[in-house]
Amino acid sequence: MILSALLTSVGINLGLCLLFFTLYSVLKKQPGNASVYAPRLVLEGKLQTSNFNFERILPSASWVRKAWETSEEELLSISGLDAVIFMRIFVFSIKMFTFAMIIAIILIPINYLGDQLTMADFDLPNKSLESFSISNVNDGSNRLWIHFSVAYIFTGFVCYLLYSEFKYISSKRITCFYSSEPKLHQFTVLVRSIPVSSEISFSESVENFFTLNYPDTYLSHIIVRRTSKLQKLISDADNLSRRLLHMKSRRSTQQKVGRASFLGRNVDLFDQYEKKREFLLESVRMEQALITGQEVPAAFVSFKSRFGAAIALRIKQGANPTEWNTESAPEPQDVYWPFFSASFMRIWISKYMAIVGCIILTVLFFGPVLLVQSLTHLNQLETWFPFLKGILSMKLVSQVITGYLPSLILQMFLYFVPPTMIMLSSIQGYIARSQIEKSACYKVLWFTIWNVFFVNVLSGSILYQTTVFLELKNIPNVLAVAVPGQAEFFIAYVVTSGWTSTSSELVQLMQLIWSFIERNILGRSDDHLEVPSVLYHREIPKILFFGLLGITYFFLAPLILPFILVYFCLGYIVFRNQLLTVYSPKYETNGKFWPIVHNSTIFSLVLMHIIAFGIFGLKKIPLASGFMIPLPVMTLLFNNYCRKRFLPMFNSYAAECLQNIKLVKFDCWKEHRFSKSHHCLIKKDKDDLNEGTMDAFYEKLVTAYRDPALSPIRITENTDGHRSPLLQGTEV
Repeated sequence: MILSALLTSVGINLGLCLLFFTLYSVLKKQPGNASVYAPRLVLEGKLQTSNFNFERILPSASWVRKAWETSEEELLSISGLDAVIFMRIFVFSIKMFTFAMIIAIILIPINYLGDQLTMADFDLPNKSLESFSISNVNDGSNRLWIHFSVAYIFTGFVCYLLYSEFKYISSKRITCFYSSEPKLHQFTVLVRSIPVSSEISFSESVENFFTLNYPDTYLSHIIVRRTSKLQKLISDADNLSRRLLHMKSRRSTQQKVGRASFLGRNVDLFDQYEKKREFLLESVRMEQALITGQEVPAAFVSFKSRFGAAIALRIKQGANPTEWNTESAPEPQDVYWPFFSASFMRIWISKYMAIVGCIILTVLFFGPVLLVQSLTHLNQLETWFPFLKGILSMKLVSQVITGYLPSLILQMFLYFVPPTMIMLSSIQGYIARSQIEKSACYKVLWFTIWNVFFVNVLSGSILYQTTVFLELKNIPNVLAVAVPGQAEFFIAYVVTSGWTSTSSELVQLMQLIWSFIERNILGRSDDHLEVPSVLYHREIPKILFFGLLGITYFFLAPLILPFILVYFCLGYIVFRNQLLTVYSPKYETNGKFWPIVHNSTIFSLVLMHIIAFGIFGLKKIPLASGFMIPLPVMTLLFNNYCRKRFLPMFNSYAAECLQNIKLVKFDCWKEHRFSKSHHCLIKKDKDDLNEGTMDAFYEKLVTAYRDPALSPIRITENTDGHRSPLLQGTEV
């Protein structure tokens, strides 16, 4: 790809970004779009409306200033710790690549003035982007020692940032723990593998066991029951109710416009659906009455204190290690109920089905990647499709095809990956939605790294050579040759998938269109407004992948760094705005996504070291190549230290204070730390008791983990007093 083709791609995406910013600043001011651009504020009653004025149709940047000026503490109080950690990823990346940009100011001229590829000239528009990469530096040149030095300097700086962020986030978790009100999941543990007894039920076994062993701290328990059939009935009834609501709104609209000819048929169908729904509701009530005996060997056990829950969580309960297993309970709204009632065989099969599904999706994605790579090589495209030769010879067309179209096509195919990974993760037996999203986040991240980075890099070389990949020992050399050659493609990918995609997040185009259809065509109101939450499994892998590109290319092709830095600055402002006005958390993991960020960054550094090892060897500086070997070793040792130093704090709330409970030898020093850890958690429990609100909290805790499928079904009423066909259960 030549520089002019890159500038064409940048120009197209920059124009789209400006268009999205302009549209957003105008559309967000229209009262009818409040449910799209400020659903959180609408639900909280904080949205201020005003009469029509000329400013409503003029674009403005006031939202940028508000997003920038909001402090981290304000964001924490509004959106929770997960949102703060999400924004810290942008802050961390901006710091990292600002430092890398300073280094790039030195490296870009060094790369450009080399003549390994072509003689140095100043015809910039027709200059290949490889002229700005390390590939253009002469073999054996002493200038390559500058690249060697910055690899060490940059690695040290990134490790320093990783340590600082891990330490900051760990302390933030502890601070939030001590400053927060009592939360239901802090007092609850999930007990699984309850032993079967022929004399008493699972519920009675749990009651007897914990009353005997935890007489002072045990509060109550809720046994889990098989509700898969009940959940299916409720789902069918709810879907039918929504269909009735839709038919009712259409009938009302038809009456207003005088379309009486269709009313008779609609009334008959409406009555038929009403009868079917009543039958389903009766079936639900009967199933709820009969489900009492359908127990699962699992229960949510609640305690009177965090300390009691922590002890039950950390100590082995039974002599048989396969019985009375305890684990941290998720928040009640975070519980994923379907797999509680699944059999062991179903869960086992589902796990392998998810693995097979990921493999199949990865193999199928080779097709789009090869298509994308063919578009970046016009000569290959002309060979495959000779009838396009005339069109491809046009300068503007060739620049658009090579500079913009490949990354756009790849982005369109990648759009379907996150929902597919969520679906695959949901059948793996996880008991919490946050666990499902975290698993999907890992899947999307490694899928993106493999298919978008490695397959793109290697397929770009496969188009011309295949035998070089047959020997594993050549992998560093293969990457050293292939990775710099794909720099131009990834720059175009950053501006398309990064700049434009992030800007389109503001406009919420699909939600805007659907809102217009609901209000103006279907005649629905915003009475049942649902506030969305951030799709972390979609956004975090994208951010980390751009971080991988920046770390990998910072000394190979530093021209990519300005584009990546712009993306992170853009994402910082855009997502801050969205967290303040659009998104609301449905559950809280308290920053457990950060270890994914840390691990991905370490992987990116080691990958950069492997490529550097290969490229210094190819550039005939074996001494520099040899001196690169200690760098990944030291990076992995640093990673091991961070995992032991900080990761225990992310296991659970109890781990924040009781991470030193796991002691084998109780010498004086360890006993002091042990008692100090007990003291800090007991003090928190005592502070809560002194506030005098724990009785009401215990009443809520007793029923908090009841399966929603067992809650009474009722028909809600609209504000005008008329019955609405929408089903609702008792709030948990």
